[in-house]
Amino acid sequence: MSIKQADEKQMAEMPKEFKTTGIRLFKLLTEQKVRFLIIIVSAVCFATLMAITPLILGWGLDEIIGLIQAQQVTIKNLFAVLLKPVLFLFLAWGGVSLFSLLQEYTMASVAETLTLRLRKALTDKLNRLPMKFFDQYKTGDILTRATLDLDKVSEVLQVGLMQMISAIFSIVIGLGLMIYLSPLLTLGIVVILLISLFLTNHLAQKNQEYFSENQAALGAVGTKAEENYSGNLLIKAYNRQKETTDELDKLNEAQFQAFKKAQFVSFAINPLIRLINQLGFVSSAVVGGIMVINGQLSIGLVQAYLQYVNQVSEPITQVSYVINSLQSAFAALERIFEILDQEEEREDVLNLSVPEKLRGEVTFKHVAFGYTQDRLLMEDVNFKVKPKQMVAIVGPTGAGKTTMINLLMRFYELTGGQIEVDGKNVNHFSRAAIRQKFGMVLQDTWLFEGTVADNIAYGNPDASRQEIVQAAKDAQCHHFIRTLPKGYDTIISSDGSQISQGQQQLLTIARAILANPELLILDEATSSVDTRTEGMIQQAMDQLTTERTSFVIAHRLSTIKNADLILVMKDGSIIEQGSHRSLMEKGDFYANLYNSQFAG
Repeated sequence: MSIKQADEKQMAEMPKEFKTTGIRLFKLLTEQKVRFLIIIVSAVCFATLMAITPLILGWGLDEIIGLIQAQQVTIKNLFAVLLKPVLFLFLAWGGVSLFSLLQEYTMASVAETLTLRLRKALTDKLNRLPMKFFDQYKTGDILTRATLDLDKVSEVLQVGLMQMISAIFSIVIGLGLMIYLSPLLTLGIVVILLISLFLTNHLAQKNQEYFSENQAALGAVGTKAEENYSGNLLIKAYNRQKETTDELDKLNEAQFQAFKKAQFVSFAINPLIRLINQLGFVSSAVVGGIMVINGQLSIGLVQAYLQYVNQVSEPITQVSYVINSLQSAFAALERIFEILDQEEEREDVLNLSVPEKLRGEVTFKHVAFGYTQDRLLMEDVNFKVKPKQMVAIVGPTGAGKTTMINLLMRFYELTGGQIEVDGKNVNHFSRAAIRQKFGMVLQDTWLFEGTVADNIAYGNPDASRQEIVQAAKDAQCHHFIRTLPKGYDTIISSDGSQISQGQQQLLTIARAILANPELLILDEATSSVDTRTEGMIQQAMDQLTTERTSFVIAHRLSTIKNADLILVMKDGSIIEQGSHRSLMEKGDFYANLYNSQFAG
């Protein structure tokens, strides 16, 4: 990924519909009305008590000044005049701490509850989405939305949204009291704060651009480093070490410059804004001092006013940062809502229940299919499979073999025609019901992290250990399971190194045997095993397919010679069908394909 591509990706993460997303977020938050009300009340109380403390301090300061002017400064008099202000100050700060804690705790609860709700909604949604959705979105992108994007939303809600709510009330109450104390002073402060707000917003946007550029450069460095690491052997074989190092050096230098620029602006914002705010503070102090001399304000009230300047200017600065963080959170929310708004699989009106026992007769009648209406992959596919027959589907890559199986499992909707099981249209059954009758062994093995026994029993969780062992024996994998450290209780997964890819394939076959389906699909089930293991699997497959209708997709034609029916596909159409012997005697496409594999 180039820097330009990564930069475009970063810019694409800005929210497109800020208002719409904000309304949807607000509706989600209002589902927790009581908690959200507690947050609002806590924020109001927090801001009010924070605003009261300068007045209390001013009250105490004026009382001390009064004693000094009356020349009555004694310990007793000081204790008498400061008792109430100090008591109220302790109560106010105690309330500030209490409401701050309550607000943070409740906000964390709201954010995590919202995240949990969205994660559950995503999980349920993904289970109801059609296969075409997973064809359009990459697995990594879906996982990023379900994990990192949700975490970003939770983090911003817990910190950013809480700061935003507190800042708004602090600004409103603070400005109200400032106007009450001195409208003239407040007018100048408002002008300075508006300049500060404008400058903060401008620099924050600039900083976001620089950080996007830095993230893009960092992504380019990571991509190139991963590429070099993965292709290390090839780089050395072609003596490209110097060129590779030079390319990475250039990317590192670009990332360094982008990072330096981003960090400079990031660290420069705070001092610059504080300088402007302090100018307002100093000018207020000067004008306030003149007003004290003229008898327009007391020293205590001027002191309180100056504290309000800080109480208002700091939240305004925070708001600019929070708005930027909310933008990234809203962008993440948009990506989540994009999945939640996807069209789900539709069930037909009849939604009949599948008979408890199927004979296994399958018929394709004038089936047509295309991922888009204007480009059909299949046109007028017709064939009939008798109960308990083994059907092999062969043909070159891209012929439509796997697509045919996906249509049978109702992973995709037909463009035309219909598929019947035991004489009934599969669209009249629910997807869950029809899929329950099928067992599948795919080319890409999938094992979850768990014991060998649990992986084999995935399709039949109630199976006994004896049944699991028998299924493993039938799948020719019992012998290697016994060599594992804990046998059937060994913890494995698809990305583990304890068992090979071929052994993983054997386990998935054992899983299908134990599930005991009435119809079976084997999609390139022997693609990851050696010739010797292939012979063992062939024996297991013969036993597995004896009493059930089965569909076998295979590139190795030696594995399907015993098939009752062979469908030869090319460009989405069935160009030949028959037994192995009849197709070989015909001497056409299948015969040429078979002979090409065994020409040696």
